[in-house]
Amino acid sequence: MDLDHHFPSLHDLRDRARRRLPRFVWEYLDSGTGDEGAVARAITALDVVNLTPRALSGAPKPDLSVTMMGRTYPLPFGFAPVGMSGLVWPDAEGILARAAVAHGIPFGLSTVAAQTPEMLAPHIGTQGWFQLYAPGQPEIRRDMLKRARDAGFHTLILTADVPVPSRRERLHRAGVTNPMRLTPSVLAQVAMAPHWALATARHGVPSLKTLEKYGDTKTARSGTEHIGYQLRTAPDWDYLNILRDEWDGPLVVKGVLHPGDAARIAQVADAVWVSAHGGRQFDAAPAPVTVLPAIRAAVGPDYPVIADGAVRSGTDILRLVAEGADFVMLGRAPHWGLAAFGAAGVDHVVHVLRAGLIADMGQLGIAAIKAGWASAA
Repeated sequence: MDLDHHFPSLHDLRDRARRRLPRFVWEYLDSGTGDEGAVARAITALDVVNLTPRALSGAPKPDLSVTMMGRTYPLPFGFAPVGMSGLVWPDAEGILARAAVAHGIPFGLSTVAAQTPEMLAPHIGTQGWFQLYAPGQPEIRRDMLKRARDAGFHTLILTADVPVPSRRERLHRAGVTNPMRLTPSVLAQVAMAPHWALATARHGVPSLKTLEKYGDTKTARSGTEHIGYQLRTAPDWDYLNILRDEWDGPLVVKGVLHPGDAARIAQVADAVWVSAHGGRQFDAAPAPVTVLPAIRAAVGPDYPVIADGAVRSGTDILRLVAEGADFVMLGRAPHWGLAAFGAAGVDHVVHVLRAGLIADMGQLGIAAIKAGWASAA
């Protein structure tokens, strides 16, 4: 099948993914928290960022590469860590890692993924980033860091915007548990999604494999509750300083929305990641794109700023870059491709975004990806 002809946009992949997944899995991937105002605002805020085409710019040869934290990436985006990625599609972490290596872009592995750093070691090449949900016990934290480092992950992401569990009401309504509990309702949903069911039967029911070493991951809990919340602490500034001492590679702090926080983090970490956690933690959070200019001003022109938030096209990536981001990470979008067509769908997501970037850069008359270029134009 010619995916570019039949599925030319990420919206098309999203629609197919929704049809192929059991309802409880789709709810896990798609939902926010509360009334999902943060999810809606992130989309709306991107839509109102206008980028003005420039006349008589010729035909620029766009360079999509970005150099950040000592590495050059051929594209200005990567794959963000997503907890329990393997619930969305079997071997999701492995498929995404291999695709990231093939395209030369970062792959983020979550502490609460369905595969361990050791399992991903043969697949991450030089693209591995490890996302840490801060363990409260120092010995567990040090062991997790050692496991990530020994497996070849070179960049550490401290997630700072999950001090407490969120409600995620849609997950409760859908009967989501972790690990998955095969209730009659869940079994009925699985029966309606044969592709997912057969793939999961072959690969096995996903679980929080990285955490199995540290406690009981077998008891099913409702909503977003799982063993990870028993291990986590709410990180503070002292915790960040400890991580800086214990991790000898690039350190990124994810979940930053306040310019004052960004300025202080910039004194310790190597990058800030502007994120509202996909609208999954706090329903009153601002859209990331709206706070990017103030955060860019707070950290200065040369400090690395990563962003995410409702990206559905190459145009959206350029909107975030125009407002101050150096690099963009994608959470839901690669999983739409994964659920729609497996590994081929992930490659198609990259293709759609790359093609969109090239087309839009031609319209805008720009030849390179540079944070804040629109304000300087």
